[in-house]
Amino acid sequence: MDKVFLEDLKRQEKYLKYFKKWSDQEFKSHPNEEELIKNLKSLSENLGMRDGLMLCSFDYRNLDLAFFAGRIEKYTGVHPSVFEKMGFEATMFIFHPEDRMEMLKFWNLVLESFQLISIKERHTFEYSYTTRIVHRKTKKETWIVGKVRPYLIDGDGNFVMDLHIILPLMNTPKIKQYDWNYSFTKEGGNRVIVSKTSPSKREVKLTKKEKVIVDLMLSGAVSKEISQQLNISVNTVGTHRKNILRKLGARNIGEIANILASYDF
Repeated sequence: MDKVFLEDLKRQEKYLKYFKKWSDQEFKSHPNEEELIKNLKSLSENLGMRDGLMLCSFDYRNLDLAFFAGRIEKYTGVHPSVFEKMGFEATMFIFHPEDRMEMLKFWNLVLESFQLISIKERHTFEYSYTTRIVHRKTKKETWIVGKVRPYLIDGDGNFVMDLHIILPLMNTPKIKQYDWNYSFTKEGGNRVIVSKTSPSKREVKLTKKEKVIVDLMLSGAVSKEISQQLNISVNTVGTHRKNILRKLGARNIGEIANILASYDF
């Protein structure tokens, strides 16, 4: 283990301060916590931890790594014992310097958004990110995608522990920068998806007709069905759809459902 590197991390502690307000929350104990940690170990064994796959679980009570598995040292150049002692700080260090602040902002956005939804909705919450990790010694960059969900939520609905399933990408993604999205299922059943490209403002001015079309689109109706229900031409429906896309800031048709599902009209 690199003792000098470990001492540098302890001395600097650049990133822990961004999450102090979350670790200062009043957390309730979870009766099955030990069993859940054991289940993570079983999960990693069942997956066989094939080359490249990494698992980790952050504990927001002490901003530590409650669990990690996989060939972390191969991709990061950091000895596992460093993660054991300085989990959160060491983890932030391995990300590309250009991605770190955006990752911190997104991480806080995730936690803040989580607090705004009902406890039932919190149990459906998940998020993902695409970023770069940098090998400490060789400086080799590896693009990774992480899929994350809450792993332990206490009785008050606090985000206690998460579970990251991380995979290295074989090729550089088309979007060569930090990317993210999060989603959850509303109590009514609709899936809400918010991405980096979603509009920053939730207030969108749509006409009465556009609002009706939005509702029909979210219910799964295609243009022909909408035209029949509203007694308008398919071309007129197409014009309304284009206007809705423009107002919502969608880049393509594929983003319609994701963006619209993130708004209440």
